[in-house]
Amino acid sequence: MSEKKKGGFFKRLFNRIKGKPAQEETDETIPEDQAALEAPQEQDTSLTTEQLPEPEVQPEPEPEPEVQPEPEPEPEVQPEPEPEPEVQPEPEPELEVQPEPEPEPEVQPEPEPEPEPEVQPEPEPAASSKKGWFGRLRSGLAKSSNALTSGITSVFTKRKLDADTIQDFEDILIQADLGIDMATRITEKVSKGRFDKEIDPQEIKQILADEITAVLKPVEIPFTFDESQKPFVILVVGVNGAGKTTTIGKLGAIATNEGFSVTVAACDTFRAAAVEQLKVWGQRIGADVVSAPTGADAAGLAFDAQKQATQSGSDILIIDTAGRLQNKADLMAELEKIVRVLKKQDDGAPHAVLLVLDATTGQNAVTQTEIFAKIAGVTGIIMTKLDGTARGGILVAIAEKFKLPIHAIGVGEQIDDFQPFDADAFARAIAGLDDE
Repeated sequence: MSEKKKGGFFKRLFNRIKGKPAQEETDETIPEDQAALEAPQEQDTSLTTEQLPEPEVQPEPEPEPEVQPEPEPEPEVQPEPEPEPEVQPEPEPELEVQPEPEPEPEVQPEPEPEPEPEVQPEPEPAASSKKGWFGRLRSGLAKSSNALTSGITSVFTKRKLDADTIQDFEDILIQADLGIDMATRITEKVSKGRFDKEIDPQEIKQILADEITAVLKPVEIPFTFDESQKPFVILVVGVNGAGKTTTIGKLGAIATNEGFSVTVAACDTFRAAAVEQLKVWGQRIGADVVSAPTGADAAGLAFDAQKQATQSGSDILIIDTAGRLQNKADLMAELEKIVRVLKKQDDGAPHAVLLVLDATTGQNAVTQTEIFAKIAGVTGIIMTKLDGTARGGILVAIAEKFKLPIHAIGVGEQIDDFQPFDADAFARAIAGLDDE
């Protein structure tokens, strides 16, 4: 499923039509005004010839004293100060004010096209290029990465390697939830042959990334399933709030996009919201959703969903379970019951048990993995909520201790934010190195 199709993303086209007729109309009005100006000038000359023999009739042409031909310099000066005769002693501020409104209409059209070209290229890199995904992954691991990189810089900048430096470095690694064994191995690697010497912090980051990759690479296993098992039953487990329901929706969307038929069983009968959320996902991706009233027996619902999926010929059956705290024995016993019921119809079911871990839980995720692996037989891990507040180093400690396959990680709510696990990218992101 690492070569899944990309779907659900659409590009929006913004078409703008610039109106040129408005400019043509303004060009036509200009000659009309000029003609209007020329017409009164000819009439003015005729009036002056008539006025010469009659100097006493001057009060009648009072409305047109400005057009007299004899005081030609006067009418030329009068139209200029006519709009503002009182502002004649200060012509300089008028000239300064006039150019100000001119750039205003020029500035207004500039911000309009600016946001449009910026919006258009955004969805293209977000579509799932490697650099775009690495950027989101690095942002999701920002908390762990910043703690490690800032600590490494402060410890190793302009300092020679000695016992105190090694101890400080080991404390930084442990605080990043990498685990004691991992921290010890990295410090031994760094100190080998480097005592009493200055070390470039960039070299330390590279060693850190190499050691993390060495631990994560063996468990970088894509999620696959046996198509001969029909339906292929996937049981999704985890504590409250880990993101199980959303993960199920994304898995179902990916499967249906690849052409597989999917049935989803809403066995979290304690939360009506979880059932409704799965129904929305089912409508969106075209999957059948089997549900029951709130408080119904979860194991019985799982049995009915498995039977229905078999009869309908579904390729995949994904079963959601109620969020259980690993320290509640009665709730964990109910999970065991679901597993037993599924085996009544198919000895191999569930064919996969996916543990969804919240990356923000830190060391508690180790305990969750241990209990769920014992009760439900976890076959793979999916880590969610790598949203910048996550303590991603815990995934390294879990991988080293349990050796369970890590199938995928999520850095957001969108389907494209859910990607197959990449050990190299994860290691470089958490060590604060750029993508290669």
